[in-house]
Amino acid sequence: MSSILGVQVESDPFNNRPNIPSTALPSADAGSLFRDSALAAAIVASGSGLPRCACNDAAAVEAGLPVLNWPKLSQTGEDSTVQNTAVSPAAGVAPAILDAAAVAQRIADNVATVIVGKSDVIEMALAALIAEGHILVEDVPGVGKTMLARSIATSIGGTFSRIQFTPDLLPSDVTGVSVYNQSTGEFSFRSGPIAAQLVLADEINRATPKTQSALLEAMEERQVTVDGVTHPLSPPFLVIATQNSIEYEGTFPLPEAQLDRFLMRINVGYPRFEEEITIIAQQEHSHPILDLEPVATPEQVLEMQEAAQDVYVDGLVREYLVALAEATREHADAALGASPRASLGLFRTGRALALVRGRDYVLPDDIKELAVAVLAHRIVLTPAARMRGVRAEQMVSELLNSVPVPGAR
Repeated sequence: MSSILGVQVESDPFNNRPNIPSTALPSADAGSLFRDSALAAAIVASGSGLPRCACNDAAAVEAGLPVLNWPKLSQTGEDSTVQNTAVSPAAGVAPAILDAAAVAQRIADNVATVIVGKSDVIEMALAALIAEGHILVEDVPGVGKTMLARSIATSIGGTFSRIQFTPDLLPSDVTGVSVYNQSTGEFSFRSGPIAAQLVLADEINRATPKTQSALLEAMEERQVTVDGVTHPLSPPFLVIATQNSIEYEGTFPLPEAQLDRFLMRINVGYPRFEEEITIIAQQEHSHPILDLEPVATPEQVLEMQEAAQDVYVDGLVREYLVALAEATREHADAALGASPRASLGLFRTGRALALVRGRDYVLPDDIKELAVAVLAHRIVLTPAARMRGVRAEQMVSELLNSVPVPGAR
């Protein structure tokens, strides 16, 4: 028997969640109740005094409360769902968030027809799009990095451009250039490929730092400045940059300032055996990207971004994500920890991921799933740690196991 926010609960040995008595649920204070291993037991409506969801099906039905599907992290880090069937998972969720979640699901399903067996990668990419961030994809050649970008652009009905970064690429090749018009006697601006709504910066580390920096203003400010004139970029705007993780000859590593501009760094990875068989069958006669049709509009993406701002993040969840970022700064192997921009990124992507999954609240498990992708690439290891073969991803994973979730018992 233990107490969570003043409510006496006892552990359920079957699903590792606490049983909350139905008599206690209607009087629960607004806030969050967390289960021990899966972390989030119940989150309640802010200010209303009524629980938004209950972790015990029978108690919830007796109390007349909605029961939701709980994402649960196993010890291996794989995501599974604890299925509760008392009522619809959509109960109590705002219509705008449900509509946005439906659009996100259509986009994910559409992209999945091209990117086989990578639903987690697609979900991460959509979370970055909704959170108005950018993605760095670091992986080996041929695993579908370019197709991921193209399929997302096609699915949202947005414009797409691909920039192949090379050592001789100039900043004006990215941003655009002013051209003198003899008939008018004036200079006219011709935008570069950065003006698209989804930009694939392929092998970004092959360009010189000067050209890499041409992306900074576009990524952060959503605008480019050429010859003293500022040109806004059309929203939604997403940069997906790629770099080869096994070949570094003739490359220019991204500086920390530019790495920090990327909301997350993800890996696509090799497909499983059955998935690779499916990929071969799909492309036996033509590539599925050629038959892909839009299932959403850029305006609907903007609506998703706006809806994500209404996703509820409890104070204890905020404390948890800040504690994770702070722990990276205090770690003995870190010469430079995650910045406050990383905390903001974790906050925004947490809301976006919850929206993609049809929820109007963020779970600590959401933060756990996103932490490595959002934090690891911002950490600079000490020389001693690098000599020992320590990786930033490994450090963040260890912190997820050591940093306690506020409110957990």
